[in-house]
Amino acid sequence: MLPALPLAVAVPGLDTLLDLVVGPRGTGVANPCTEGQQVCTTVWEWSGNSRLAAAADLVIGTPLQLVGYLVLALVVRWVVHRLIGRVVLRAEKGPAAAPGQQHRSTRRTQRAQTVGSLLKSVSTGVITAVVGTMMLSEIGVNIAPIIASAGIIGIAVGFGAQSLVADFLSGIFMIVEDQYGVGDVVDLGEAIGTVEAVTLRITRVRDINGTVWYVPNGSITRVGNQSQNWAQTVLDVTVGYDEDLARVRSVLESVAHDLWEDEAFEGKIIEEPSVWGVQNLGPDGVDVRVVLKTAPLEQWAVAREMRQRIKARFDAEGIEIPNLQRMMWRPGGEAAADQPASGT
Repeated sequence: MLPALPLAVAVPGLDTLLDLVVGPRGTGVANPCTEGQQVCTTVWEWSGNSRLAAAADLVIGTPLQLVGYLVLALVVRWVVHRLIGRVVLRAEKGPAAAPGQQHRSTRRTQRAQTVGSLLKSVSTGVITAVVGTMMLSEIGVNIAPIIASAGIIGIAVGFGAQSLVADFLSGIFMIVEDQYGVGDVVDLGEAIGTVEAVTLRITRVRDINGTVWYVPNGSITRVGNQSQNWAQTVLDVTVGYDEDLARVRSVLESVAHDLWEDEAFEGKIIEEPSVWGVQNLGPDGVDVRVVLKTAPLEQWAVAREMRQRIKARFDAEGIEIPNLQRMMWRPGGEAAADQPASGT
């Protein structure tokens, strides 16, 4: 702080010039500066002129304060985004993926990036709102009505866009909880198919016929994921009542074991197949259940190959797969003919 006397001595006529520009300095004038206005207080103590102190604070103090708030916001945003980036990078790496499970690493990376982007957007919005309010308060704007209006607008938007808010909240939880990801085969109720895209608002699913379904996340009440972690092929093979079930079971175990040792299916079948035994005694035959644990999305290919091999092996072993028979009566006649049902 510069004393008034040396300036007055160094610059003759300064007091007169100040009196002409900003008015005379009165000893009885109250201090116009409020607490925290450092520039205003400094100029007031130096000049003793209220109008000069207020002008200095308006021209110098307020812009400096606004620039300080802006710099603070940028620094805080940079630090927060840097921390979020490190957390996302750590989440992307995770544990090493097992052989045949590389898709899990890709899904983990996609989920981490989506959550990281969401956190960065939210943090930027919060920092901007807080610092913007502080800057408005600094230039003299009464922020109490603004805060009250923001609350009212928020309530109105919440009531008017409930479905949109529900979509976003559901999307956040789906991504964080890893309920499904791109490439998964899911059952969302009305839409069943392969997930092509997941956003915070909608999930895009393509069904087996090629139809694309856009499902709002807020309308999804339950999710059946057929390709998460592992899958299972369950085959019920029907044989005639005259067949030796012990022999049938031995043949099925042999076929399943051969498929398990086939190099073409290495990594697709992740556990030794098992024959659970008789599952059902039906009107047309005995159902014997075979179960194979597979990698995600491989259960259908394994099931098709297993059926083909069972059919070929049963033909070679002379094991009968019963055909459904239908009895047809001619009107007014007593004769009946047995005809095999078509398509069975």
